[in-house]
Amino acid sequence: MFEVKEKPEMVERALLVRISLNRREQDEDEALLEELNELVTTLGIGIEDEMLVHARSEHKKFICGTGKAEEIATFAKAIECDVIVFDNMLAPMQQRAWEEITGVTVIDREEVILDIFAGRAQTKEAILQVELARMQYALPRMKKMWGHLDREGGGGVGGGAASRGMGEKQIEVDRRLARKRIDRIKEDLAIVRKQRKTRRKDREKYEVPHAAVVGYTNAGKSTLLNKISGADVLAADMLFATLDTTTRRIELPDGQPLLVTDTVGFVRNLPTRLVEAFKATLEEAVLADFLLHVLDASNPQALKFYTTTMEVLKELGADDKKMITVLNKADLVEDEAQLTALVTQLPNTVLISAVTGQGLEHLEQKCTELLMERIQVNTYRIPQSKGNLISILHQESKVINIEYEGADVVVQAAVSPALAGKLKEYHDVEAPHVTEPEW
Repeated sequence: MFEVKEKPEMVERALLVRISLNRREQDEDEALLEELNELVTTLGIGIEDEMLVHARSEHKKFICGTGKAEEIATFAKAIECDVIVFDNMLAPMQQRAWEEITGVTVIDREEVILDIFAGRAQTKEAILQVELARMQYALPRMKKMWGHLDREGGGGVGGGAASRGMGEKQIEVDRRLARKRIDRIKEDLAIVRKQRKTRRKDREKYEVPHAAVVGYTNAGKSTLLNKISGADVLAADMLFATLDTTTRRIELPDGQPLLVTDTVGFVRNLPTRLVEAFKATLEEAVLADFLLHVLDASNPQALKFYTTTMEVLKELGADDKKMITVLNKADLVEDEAQLTALVTQLPNTVLISAVTGQGLEHLEQKCTELLMERIQVNTYRIPQSKGNLISILHQESKVINIEYEGADVVVQAAVSPALAGKLKEYHDVEAPHVTEPEW
């Protein structure tokens, strides 16, 4: 069975390169190069130097022209780097061309992200999704894995031709095995997704409202979930600290329950195949009642990160969801004008610090307000023999008042329209009105 081989952890010095085709985007290019630095550092690779190279137009072989490519190769040799990491996405042919001209390993932004994901995945679904993306990335790059066969057999024409023939055959064998493995992973993913769909249906039977936490990686999403729910989701100062969705149940100020799900973080230029591979994970955002879009307010690139996340949400069909923009790490912002600008330019904002707890009450109140249309206060007369219905009311609603009258239990509760429909036959319209609570 063909497998994507793990790289030996022997790379120590990396040269980071971004080829820019527009000098007017200097700030954006520098920010992307800085982000690549964070990504590569996350893999534990040392950064020897960085290069931002400008090209007038895109070339097929190196993206930049041959002269610029030779300059990069010369510099890479001068600093004796072990690997060159391009922020640009490289086609297999371009990757081989760069390795030939530089004599060192060349990888791109996509491969870096894939390697990070491979080290972070924990659940069966995430592991399968990462493996699928890595296999799809590796398949068109297999040719270089057998390049040594072309050099075997000495100078004889017969020996060289035979070696190339053997190499060609081995490539085809591996490609067939790789395609079979890809098909098998897709089948396994279909089974896992079906199981998750069943679990979601079980969850939805209770009609509990659901919020999905989305945002740029390292914005503090997991820290926020931990703070409001008492969960123990991994929250670390690193990119893609967690890939797997985690759902926790909290209680809002009005007593209404809310399911909150953390999702994988986004980065700019997220590889398309990863968006596809993680759609099953990110569909939590599509199915949620509303979104908590978390931004690092202390980061100068916060507005760009907002745009990045919205673009991915648009691909998922979730950009029109109700949303609260959560400006996290507000306590770290020294420039009040920076905060004011974010609040002015972004919709429905709330300032918080997930670490200190500052602003969390305001956030929970906003969540309550978003769900107000779901709530109606009704009184139900339920036979004591229907204890399961009393339990459902306690689980899915805010019980305001409860009294026992003979063989009946009279319950006043704030319920969702769906739950009200289920309990319609027990609705006691003649019951004395009890003052609704102040949320």
